[in-house]
Amino acid sequence: MTTTPYAASPHVAALRSVALTVPDVAMAEDFYTRVWHLDVAARTEGAVYLCGTGAAHHLLSLHAGPVTAIRDVTFQARSLAALDTLAGTVVQAGGRVLAPVAAITEPGGGMGLTVADPDGRVLRFVHGDAVHADAGEVPDRPIRLTHVVLNSRDVASTQAFFEQALGFKLSDRTRIMAFLRCGSDHHSVALGDADSDSLNHIAFLMPDLDSVMRGGGRMRDAGYAIEWGPGRHGPGNNGFNYFIGPYGVVIEYTAEVQQVDDSYPTGMPENWTWPPGRVDQWGISQPPSPALKQAQRAVFFTPAG
Repeated sequence: MTTTPYAASPHVAALRSVALTVPDVAMAEDFYTRVWHLDVAARTEGAVYLCGTGAAHHLLSLHAGPVTAIRDVTFQARSLAALDTLAGTVVQAGGRVLAPVAAITEPGGGMGLTVADPDGRVLRFVHGDAVHADAGEVPDRPIRLTHVVLNSRDVASTQAFFEQALGFKLSDRTRIMAFLRCGSDHHSVALGDADSDSLNHIAFLMPDLDSVMRGGGRMRDAGYAIEWGPGRHGPGNNGFNYFIGPYGVVIEYTAEVQQVDDSYPTGMPENWTWPPGRVDQWGISQPPSPALKQAQRAVFFTPAG
């Protein structure tokens, strides 16, 4: 008997990749391959595409540019028809289409749609792109992206766009963050209350907690401190270690992300409180470092065309 995967969104299946602009692609590539343990999937002039051990063609692309910025966030669409549907629902929800449904010319290929949300964040949706043989769980190597956290000056408005245009559902709302899902992962996108629309962090799924911890040791050996962790979050129940990577990008190793469906009771801020001095379930980690808090608000989207 075949079980149909749970679909929170009728249009979007998963978070696929994030594209960043960095001043030195070669230096960033060295870090993300040698230390962070991604692999090179493809290269073009001025860019490199990096994959994990899962099926996604790439999880992260690095593009040459004068400053560190987030170019776009790419999601996997559930079907080719979903791309056409999204082109309409995005506009209805106050966004705009930057590039209509067409063949993608960058590595990975497939058909794609590029849009901007009402605040100018660039989002892409792809279907039929190339995939790799899924190696699954390889110790100490990221499998895929599990979520991206985006800061918002108006979380309620941004949440409404993701729900109305993209079909996401709210899993939990804490005092400072809204957690949204498109599939069975507790969240693929989280929206953080902030004074700017920027990148908070990118989370890479590791096979297990041991890999999260060994990754923390490897990062420390390479001169990158654990800026928050180890710990276990409330919403999502995932174990974590946070770091500031090259050019100030905040990245997270995580594992054991909670799997949910429509029976999951949506939590509100009063459901997610900690005793004084605690910032996670375990209570062994110090709060996020001042450097991390600053970095979580310092990388902005490239202006939409």
